Amino acid sequence: MVSKVKEKTWFSKHPVLGTIAIIFGVLLFIGGISNLFNSDNSQTNTNSNVNLPSTDNVINQQNTQTQSSQNTETTTIQTQTTTPPVEEQSDKATIGEKNALSKAKDYLDYSAFSYTGLIKQLEYEGFTHQEAVYGVDNCGADWNEQATLKAKDYLDYSAFSFNGLVKQLEYEGFTNEQAEQAVDNCGADWNEQAALKAQDYLDYSAFSRQGLINQLEYEGFTPEQAEYGVQAVGY
Repeated sequence: MVSKVKEKTWFSKHPVLGTIAIIFGVLLFIGGISNLFNSDNSQTNTNSNVNLPSTDNVINQQNTQTQSSQNTETTTIQTQTTTPPVEEQSDKATIGEKNALSKAKDYLDYSAFSYTGLIKQLEYEGFTHQEAVYGVDNCGADWNEQATLKAKDYLDYSAFSFNGLVKQLEYEGFTNEQAEQAVDNCGADWNEQAALKAQDYLDYSAFSRQGLINQLEYEGFTPEQAEYGVQAVGY
């Protein structure tokens, strides 16, 4: 009986090449696994490098917003503290002060007063000095305007020289500046005032020509104005 010869495989026929092929396959397998791990690590690093807001920047922004809010609140509180409402200021006045203010306005409705003159008038009415001052301080009067009105009032019933009218207004309590601006703006013709004053003197007494001129100059008229006044009445 003839035995069957066993057929050799390729690896049996080529043992060296087979070994090389196996080694090469193992290397390829290992390289593929290494590439796979490197790909995962690259993706992980990419994700970890995403720009996130800096913690310091976020804290600084929050601190800035908080400080700005605090500054705004502080400004509001200071404004409310230093500027009390008008209603609160008015409520602080006493009954006497409110009545003094009302009386001061009543007086100014029909006559002109200086600052000190109106205070004296209110004190004459029985108000205390403090109440009178409050009333005059808050009556809203323009004292230059009051001086001009008072100057015109005097000229309505008597004749004055420029200097004479200034002195009269100062006697009423107006300052020198208030009195002079009032006389400057009262619209008087001082020659005409000298003539009126000359006639007033002659209406209740007799004067020589020079005596009348001297009297007019004593009243504050200039020599030229006094001469004009004397001539106007027939001297």
